[in-house]
Amino acid sequence: MELIAVLTSAEEGGFIALNPETGTTTQDETIEEAVANLREAIALYLSEFPLNKVGHPVVTTFTIPAHA
Repeated sequence: MELIAVLTSAEEGGFIALNPETGTTTQDETIEEAVANLREAIALYLSEFPLNKVGHPVVTTFTIPAHA
């Protein structure tokens, strides 16, 4: 099963990994570790709550005006 991982930098260092299909979030020091944690967390999640969705969410970017 192919899923999406969205990674952002954590304020305290390291990376936050989010899977939008399940809402699962993890964190670790490196991208590789954060994704490995996410993979493990999603496997546990899916063992309890099977994913019945077809396809992936649409991922895009957008811009908002900066505050003056």
